Parts: sequence; structure tokens; C-alpha cells
Amino acid sequence: MRRGFSLLFLAFFLVYGQVSFACTTTIVGKGASLDGSVMVSHSDDGLNDGSVIYVPAMDHKPGSMRAVFYSHAALGFKPEWGATVSHRIVAPDRGPGYDKKGVPPCVPLGYIPQVSHTYAYFDANYGIMNEHQVSIGECTDKAKVHPEPEPGKRIFYSSELSRVALERTRTAREAVRLMGQLIEEYGYYGTGETLLVADPNEGWVMEMAGFDMDGTGGVWAAQRVPDEEVFVAANQFRIREIREGAGDMMFSRNIFEVARQKGWWNPADGPLDFTAAYGDGEFHHPYYSLRRVWRAQSLLAPSKGLSPWVEGPLTHAYPFSVKPDKKVTVRDLFAVHRDNYEGTEFDLTRGLAAGPFGNPNRFEGNAEAVADREGKLTPLVGEFERPLNIYRCVYSYVNQSRSWLPDTIGGVVWLGLDRPATSVLMPFHAGVVHLPESVQRADILKLDRKSMWTSFNYVANYSMLKYSFMIKDIHEVRDRFENRAFADQEELESRALSLWHKGNRRAARKLLTRYSDRNAAELLGAWWNLADFLYVKYNDGYI
Repeated sequence: MRRGFSLLFLAFFLVYGQVSFACTTTIVGKGASLDGSVMVSHSDDGLNDGSVIYVPAMDHKPGSMRAVFYSHAALGFKPEWGATVSHRIVAPDRGPGYDKKGVPPCVPLGYIPQVSHTYAYFDANYGIMNEHQVSIGECTDKAKVHPEPEPGKRIFYSSELSRVALERTRTAREAVRLMGQLIEEYGYYGTGETLLVADPNEGWVMEMAGFDMDGTGGVWAAQRVPDEEVFVAANQFRIREIREGAGDMMFSRNIFEVARQKGWWNPADGPLDFTAAYGDGEFHHPYYSLRRVWRAQSLLAPSKGLSPWVEGPLTHAYPFSVKPDKKVTVRDLFAVHRDNYEGTEFDLTRGLAAGPFGNPNRFEGNAEAVADREGKLTPLVGEFERPLNIYRCVYSYVNQSRSWLPDTIGGVVWLGLDRPATSVLMPFHAGVVHLPESVQRADILKLDRKSMWTSFNYVANYSMLKYSFMIKDIHEVRDRFENRAFADQEELESRALSLWHKGNRRAARKLLTRYSDRNAAELLGAWWNLADFLYVKYNDGYI
């Protein structure tokens, strides 16, 4: 009976519990970064597919149609749309990485006309970066309405929108406009969403939502991030006043009329506040979102003296974006994602719940998709702080887009698998011809020693036995690989640029690919060796 109950619970959890409501994402303007790059970061904090896939550039016949698939991250896994709980897309025409033998293929929600040529890009639960340095980050937001998908009415969620944008656009503005057109023409389902869209010159915040459980279309707004500033979002809309005619804003044609019809906004009360009109506060509990916004802005601009305590989810205490106290590097930005409120009154490495070894991880109870009617993760009174670094993160990254280099070399994805605090940043340039197999394979239901994601998830879980000790060993190996990667960057890119200027572009791309392949292979071996080392060193609680 015990075994039967366990299997029943596991099946229920896997069918209904897999959804990502918990990401943090940032944009750093070119004037706010140390080297002049535009940066986008994202942590995907839900129990989803951990694979990062290379989708190659493709040519398409005239009259071709592009399938649009359901996204697990929208409303949880739905078996009627194919794939599995641990494989988000099964579709050979998306490239070899999505050709999963013996797995149910995805069933299209609908189709849109295909273009003659689509660009290569890195893909995960949302699109990451394409070969032209267009870069995307994401976080889920609680909207007033979360419609279900329906063919012919609502076929797009942010995941597929981001992929179409990376397939077809060369600039952030083009990407925002295209995604807006697709929402208006083909309908939007699922949660509210924030997509950060950047290129080598600028970054935009795009937010979107459905507005009727049985309607078509959707609403969206976009706002440009000032070049000298940094933007942060954490599972709540962040665009406020919609300013008609403003050069730094774009929005759907129906944005005012829908809000009026629904009774969500009265023009007599002043300008339309997108967050107030279309949002529904924070997920799960107060400060689930805003505490992270406070912490990220405080880490980057401590001189502002921002308070962690505010009156409610519609506060104006945290500005849309902040000017950092010092220019931001890739490492600085990823350090934000690695944070557990260390050194603050909310420090998760201290207190009874951290145990004797300072474990910052706090298990919340239910999976987010099976939270109770009030959206709570646990029936207990009170909540733990929700950190930027969370145990259920499947991957995170910092993207660099740089205007002074060819796209092939200028775009870099610094990728970390599993939770940020115990991950290692690996560089993958926009012009590589593939991604390592170890990065493209990840199944949350299998212990796969050929999977990079599994190796990091394994070590992260094991480290919780004696965290304050083991994290030092982990950081020693992490720092060795990260220090080398950052030290190698200038010489590697200089060699690739020399080949590029000589007209040997294929050789430049192969050089970048070989580097990432070697680095990944060495890291995979080192991380499994680290797992073995930790087992022996701390066996039975000894050192």
C-alpha cells in the first residue's frame, strides 16, 4: 500500500506539478556595464526540462508553415499536447536536439506562415540568444486572468513567442514588435509574463497577459531600459504608467480599451498603470517578488538605501531601473543570482532552519502548480524568505551582446546549470556550430552521468548534508574553471577575430566551438570527480 501511494503521488505531481512560476531576470544597459556590453540574465526556477538545445539555422520552402507548440512552463504539463514531463519539445524539424526517439511528438496548437530562412539560436524553456546577438530573459507574473490554450483562439505563450523572435529578428525592437503582432493575431494563453529583449545596443522590457478566459488576442506593453541603468523583475509586472507617444514605450492597440471594459482602469483616475490594471500582486505570499527586487537593486546600487519593507505589491518604492554604484561585470550580475540574503536580516545561512551547517535551502512544500486555492505553497502559518538563489532552479545565465564585435564573436551565453550558488559559468559564443551533448541532455527523472545538468544537480543536493563545509570545496573547483574561462576570453576572441577578418569565418566558428566543447568535457569529468570526493571526505559526518 505504501509503494502504491508513493507512485500515485509521484504521478499526480509529475502530471500537474511541473510549472515555472519563479524566475528572476535582469537587463544591464550598455552604459551600466564595465565593457559596454548589453547584458541579460535569467534564472529558470521551476522543475522543468534542464536541457539547453542548439537550434540550427534553416531554410524553408515557399508556403511552409511553422508549428506552434504548447509550453509546459505556462500552466504545467498537459499530456494531450505531446512530449513528456521532462521533455518540453519533441519535434525533429526543430533540429537534432529536439529529435527524441521513442518519446511522444508534440501536437501543434496551431500554425503560422514560415519564413524562408530562420536563424540559429540557443533554446531552453524559453529562447536564450540567436546568432545575431538578440538576447532574451524571462520571468512569470501573476495576472488577473490565466487563460487555457485553445487552437484557433489562443496558441501563443511567451516560450514559443521568444523562439519565433529569435528565429526571425536581428534587433530587440524587431523582436518586441513581432511578438506583439503574434499575440494580437493568434491569441495568448497562460500566466502573465515578462520577457527581457536585448541586442548589442539596447534592452527592452516586454510584459504580456491574457484578459479573457474564452477570448482571443492579448495585451502587451514594452519599455526601454535606460543605457546607464539596470532593470530587475521577479515574478511580478514592473511596467507602470503607459505613456502614449513616448519613444521609449510600445504597447498593444487594445491596452486601454480592454482595461476600461473589464473595469480594471478608469481614465478619470489618471494614466493607465499596467501593473495595477493587468497584474494580480505577488505569487504565494507578500515579498515573494518584491524582496528579490529589493535585494538585487540593493546589491547593485547600495547607495540608494532602499528599504526591504513596503506597504504592498503596488508600491513605487523600487524604481523601474537603477543606476549601479559601479559598472557591472558578468560576475557581478551572476553574483546577484547566487545570493541567499547573506549579511542581511533575512540571511538564509543563519538561524534554526539553516541547521548546524548553514544550509540556505528552504523547501516550500507543494509544487507551485498544486498550491492551494489561495496560492500558498504550504498549509503552515508563515513563509520562508524566497531567495534569488533557490534550490529548484534548473538553469541560469548571463548573456553578453557587444556592438564592437561581429555577431558570431560578440554574443556570449555564460551558462550555469542547476541552482546558481553551486553552478559554474560556461561560455558559449553565438557563432558556435553546436552545443556539447552533455549540455543538451537532461532528464529530471534519470541519473545520467553523461548529463552536465545531472552532475550539478547531484552535487548541489549532496552538499546540503554539510553545506558550510562542502560549499568551500565546491567553490574551489568552481573558481578554477570560471577564472580560467574569463582569463581565456580575450585571447580566444582575438584569435577568432583574426580568422574572421581574414575571411575564414567557418574556422572562427569552429575555434569557438572547440573551446566550449573542451571546456564542457573537462568540467563534466571534474564535477563527477567532485561528487566522489565529497562523498569520501565527509563520509559518516566526519572530515
